[in-house]
Amino acid sequence: MAKNKETKGQGGQGKGQKAAAKTAASTVPARPTPEGYVPRLKQRYLEEVVPRLRKEFGIDNIMAVPRIEKISLNMGVGDAIQNIKVLDDAAEEMSALAGQRPVITRAQKSIAAFKLRQGMPIGCRVTLRGARMWEFLDRLLTIALPRVRDFKGTPTKSFDGRGNYTLGIRDHLIFPEIDYNKIERPKGMNITIVTTAGNDERAQFLLRELGMPFQR
Repeated sequence: MAKNKETKGQGGQGKGQKAAAKTAASTVPARPTPEGYVPRLKQRYLEEVVPRLRKEFGIDNIMAVPRIEKISLNMGVGDAIQNIKVLDDAAEEMSALAGQRPVITRAQKSIAAFKLRQGMPIGCRVTLRGARMWEFLDRLLTIALPRVRDFKGTPTKSFDGRGNYTLGIRDHLIFPEIDYNKIERPKGMNITIVTTAGNDERAQFLLRELGMPFQR
């Protein structure tokens, strides 16, 4: 990606902005996973969901059973253009949610109308695999989503045709890891669940069996 020449007097941008963004992405180290530990939701998947998937779709080969491959969290922070501290806070909060360091996302191109230059930090993202992935999904399904006000279920039209599902969260305060007293404003994020299902029908069955409360 092309680097832009640093300038002064642009709302705290430049070298200070890059340094702050770098610091934000490394505030919370990844938590170690105990050897031999199997997350509760993964245990349920292995013992209950796999047999149901095999029966429902006539899958003989155990290796062909759909599974969750990874979960990506992506938080856009448009206010970071004017105030880099907003991005610092977002990165810290995402670290608390994910249990590992986020990566700072940067603008792919310049947009003069928004005073946005290519390469400027505009958000953060993290990709979860293994135990942390299962732990996050468990908390999402059993704690966070039930705390959504007037919750009526998750949409079934958010699959991409290849068995991957993206859920938009408007307020990250639904997660217990976020301290209401320590944030300036609620933040939204997209949560993308990548599966090996190959199509939406199998992916929806997989997620429903794991506890995703789809709308009916």
